Amino acid sequence: MSLFTPYKKSHLSLSNRMVMAPMTRSRTTQPGNTPNEMMAEYYAQRASTGLIITEATQISDDSQGYSFTPGVYTPEQVAGWKKVTSAVHQAGGTIFNQLWHVGRVSHPVFQQGQAPMAPSPIKPTDTQVWVVDERYPEGRMIDCPTPRAMNQEDIDRVINDFAQGAKNAIDAGFDGVEIHGGNGYLIDQFLRTNSNHRADEYGGTPEKRIRFLIEIVKAVSAEIGAEKVGVRLAPFVTFKDMACPEIVETILLAAKQLGEMNIGYVHLSEADWDDAPQIPESFRVELREVFSGTIIVAGRYDVQRADAILAQGYADLVAFGRAFIANPDLPYRLSNQLPLANFDKGPLFGGGAAGYIDYPEYQS
Repeated sequence: MSLFTPYKKSHLSLSNRMVMAPMTRSRTTQPGNTPNEMMAEYYAQRASTGLIITEATQISDDSQGYSFTPGVYTPEQVAGWKKVTSAVHQAGGTIFNQLWHVGRVSHPVFQQGQAPMAPSPIKPTDTQVWVVDERYPEGRMIDCPTPRAMNQEDIDRVINDFAQGAKNAIDAGFDGVEIHGGNGYLIDQFLRTNSNHRADEYGGTPEKRIRFLIEIVKAVSAEIGAEKVGVRLAPFVTFKDMACPEIVETILLAAKQLGEMNIGYVHLSEADWDDAPQIPESFRVELREVFSGTIIVAGRYDVQRADAILAQGYADLVAFGRAFIANPDLPYRLSNQLPLANFDKGPLFGGGAAGYIDYPEYQS
């Protein structure tokens, strides 16, 4: 077994075990946050990877936290995504749509002037969102305000929005969806004690804090089939003010229930900064014990580390993020031990073709 061998399990039948991780690039057509031909070209250029997971995608008009990020809740957005899925499939690729609600990681500019919603009215410290407006057409980072606490009507609507977003994604031609349950966004906010101070059935014990996630997965699975559903979790990622002493046991409890629901995969988002905490082997062992489905890991992996974790059986697929930006043919380069190009940080968010679809394939 290696990174470059095929993988087949349940709904997944992949040419290799590489995954393109979801990365926000903010290239939608405005107004309307609509996917476009340029995005179709971007993803098709990278279709040689086993699985593409798209950038995070809004499920409703109030689930947005950053400018120019795509949605999947209007007919125009679904039509735009059809261009993407068609291009990727024509190039021989497989593609899942990551569904997203940012919760408190937002700003009133995206909320019709209202406060963003969250499990509890707790302002995240040291947390900003990227906003483009008339004063700052190049974009600026703005602090997140104090959110409002969600009531039961809000919770029910968001669950339905995830289910409808999943249906829309399948209608747009996606092979499945990934529910974003990590990195400090709404579902992750419910999972953690520091952001969830609720006293109802969605807060307090780990069993209650995972309820929102489980209800979303059940609703999405009922709509499109559990085998087409992945969930991203991030137990060791603490940015966006998300340090929680109980998160590991909470994630393992959630993973156990997700395994019993026979979802397609769990995608483990690992901290990838220079002094990031190491994930203990005990966690990987426990995760594999409670979840027998496909496990994807994403962090600072190279081929050697990827092959090692695959050989140990702690993961089935390995996701790569930043390296795909400047290396659309990343599987070819890695499998042939070719040098990797460096990406230009300037046009990471927003803009046009430059720094997006103009990175060439390897030329000897």
